[in-house]
Amino acid sequence: MEATELAGRVRGGELSPVEVVDAVLERMEKLEPKLHAFCTPTPEMARDEARRLEREISGGRDPGPLAGVPVGIKDLHAVKDVRMALGSHAYRDFVPDEDDVAVERLREAGAIILGKTNVPEFGYSGVGHNPVFETTTNPWDTSKTPGGSSAGSGAAVASGMGPIALGSDGGGSVRIPASFSGLFGMKASMGRVPLYPSCRDERYPGASGWESLEHIGPMSRTVRDGALMLSVMAGPDDRDRHSLPRETRFDPVAAAREGLPRGLRVAYSPDWGYAAVDPEVRRVVGEAARVFEDDLGCTVEEAHPGFEDPFGAFWGLVLMETDLKGMREMAAELGEKMSPHLAAVLEQDWKAEDFTDAVMTRKHVYNKMWRFMRGYDLLLTPTLAVPPFETGIQGPEVIDGREVPNTYWLSFTFPINMTGQPAATVPAGFTEDGLPIGLQIVGRHLDDALVLRASAAFEGARPWKDRWPVGLLEGAGL
Repeated sequence: MEATELAGRVRGGELSPVEVVDAVLERMEKLEPKLHAFCTPTPEMARDEARRLEREISGGRDPGPLAGVPVGIKDLHAVKDVRMALGSHAYRDFVPDEDDVAVERLREAGAIILGKTNVPEFGYSGVGHNPVFETTTNPWDTSKTPGGSSAGSGAAVASGMGPIALGSDGGGSVRIPASFSGLFGMKASMGRVPLYPSCRDERYPGASGWESLEHIGPMSRTVRDGALMLSVMAGPDDRDRHSLPRETRFDPVAAAREGLPRGLRVAYSPDWGYAAVDPEVRRVVGEAARVFEDDLGCTVEEAHPGFEDPFGAFWGLVLMETDLKGMREMAAELGEKMSPHLAAVLEQDWKAEDFTDAVMTRKHVYNKMWRFMRGYDLLLTPTLAVPPFETGIQGPEVIDGREVPNTYWLSFTFPINMTGQPAATVPAGFTEDGLPIGLQIVGRHLDDALVLRASAAFEGARPWKDRWPVGLLEGAGL
């Protein structure tokens, strides 16, 4: 059941939040042995919260817009008194004493936390394995990755272990698993959803970086559920100096209900002008882009912003904003217990010029983008350059016959973190093998509302919510 409908039935007394939680926990028992979406499930806490909410509803209290809705919390975000391991041996027994801002707001809105969802170590990867917990797998094919770093959140929602989950996105980590798992996921404008202690608390090396890149966002089966979640989480907070003022004209729930204006100018970039893209991705996303012209009344033309591959600069920004000294000390203590790709990044001989070059490249990318977007209302791209691939690797090293770095499949997501623009992914379609492929919808600076309207319009034209990973569910007796 969608979060929107579920919350309405709980508020109206048709459903007990205890019944809801029990049903989802029963589903988790059947699916978790194959998916490993939750690294720290909290079933008793969920039942306690459900019983408390039931008493409050019986007493006449307004339970909130997410009344009784089960939610998974990515294990990069603090939940008070619940382990936050961050996929690392360095934190495997760490228990925070406060909630993340977004977690506070979800709880205040009546959502019920099911537990912490699995991530790669510190979120420094686009896939779903780490040195501490079982590898998260993709519900559509459990030999494949669901993407990351919000890996467990994607797998949970795609398999029905709660209708929504919390993700974060520093280089695509909401959009990547949403794309690979057949979901809606949105990175709202930089600062729209405040972060703390995530990325902001200097006491925690590994968890305190990505300050100017990181976003928190919803992952859901439908656009309206994601909009509802965003409406609860958005708004300023003094713990995050980047947080945006609340805009009275921006109502996520209303935006998801509004139609898309006809006559919009839409750019479609199938490859940024330089990226290698899997042929099936190119075909499916190309067909999805045509929906905007054929069904939604837009003018669509192929065009590229004109920047060159900025991945090296992106990693420079990541390392510049982290506690490099603290993480190197941690790596020395952990030795082989740290993920090899993360240890390799920390071992690089980073120089001041590397970091200042990265800052200059970000300025170049953003200046290219705002000039480009002045000619268009929206920009469409593939979300990822490839379909889901096997677990245990960082990424494919050959795409469409080209030898590429194993991070190259992320070519479409991380540049939008460098610019801070709003961006969503919607299910564009499926490969011939039945694996999800995502379409990325990018808006102008701060135009989150139009991204939501476009996402909802595409969902209306090409609905996806009733398509489930049937093989997995039938195998679990569901």
